[in-house]
Amino acid sequence: MTFANIIDHDRQKEVLRLALKNKRLAHAYLFEGPDGIGKKLMALALARALFCEAGEGCGECAACRKVDHLNHPDLHLLTAEGTHIKIDQVRKLQQDIALRPLEANVRICLIDGAETLNAAAANALLKTLEEPLPGTLLILLSSKPEMLLDTVRSRCQRLRFNRLSRSRLAGILEHRLNLSEQEAQVMAALSNGSLKKAFGENRDLYLERRKQLLKSLVSLSNGSIFPLFDLAQELAEDKENLPEILDIFQSFYRDLLLVLHGRPENELVNIDLLETLYAQSRTEMVNGLLRKLESLDQARLHLQRNVNRQLAMETMLMAMTAA
Repeated sequence: MTFANIIDHDRQKEVLRLALKNKRLAHAYLFEGPDGIGKKLMALALARALFCEAGEGCGECAACRKVDHLNHPDLHLLTAEGTHIKIDQVRKLQQDIALRPLEANVRICLIDGAETLNAAAANALLKTLEEPLPGTLLILLSSKPEMLLDTVRSRCQRLRFNRLSRSRLAGILEHRLNLSEQEAQVMAALSNGSLKKAFGENRDLYLERRKQLLKSLVSLSNGSIFPLFDLAQELAEDKENLPEILDIFQSFYRDLLLVLHGRPENELVNIDLLETLYAQSRTEMVNGLLRKLESLDQARLHLQRNVNRQLAMETMLMAMTAA
């Protein structure tokens, strides 16, 4: 992966290219922004440029291929074990980077999900940030930089990465995945500017299964106990896709709010379900939709706290049908 292969983020590319050209790289960077928009790709492109035998991230030399396969001996990748990056991981990293590089002139430490550093690990890392070792570059990646210690953030050069615009992402999807314009618009909206989501394995979920899930959702009522339990069970059993399914429900209720407020159709996410949206909007009130959106937020909070998924989904759906 080279800078040229990365879609958008032109300002960030220029900052790093100039730093490379002038040999003025910071000792530590914080790449911050939503998940799945290219932060890690940019970090690996920088590693390629630094390790490349041709000095430009050619993609052909042995060093570039090792970066692509994440097995270059001077590239260290740190990610959470479980829910956190722990102090033992940071101490092991510090031992590794204290040694001379094996093949390159620099060691690069890539900390993915830096917001998951626990307090002890973050304080241990702070020592490395305050007293950087020569020939060592640290790159922290975070979608939630506000969760990092102020002292950690202040010792990194921060580069902010933004989501791709809906129209830009839709154009890319239409061209690369051979989607219709309407399908591309739906995928782009549900992916929320994330290339990782858009090019991931959720195409069927977003384009086909979404329609069935929303049909099941709008058919629920206060008296539909067994269908409610069936839908709750279906959601609970799909642990992998559950966050995206909740996003789909949120997008539907958001669309209904926009319809009730007379907003133009090009602002809607579910533009392929206009008939359903207009029919459902005739049965909804703004306050009820806001309560349903609040129920979704509560469900997400329960899932983060490892509440029983089946119970969380039943509680959410009951609150929605009562709203």
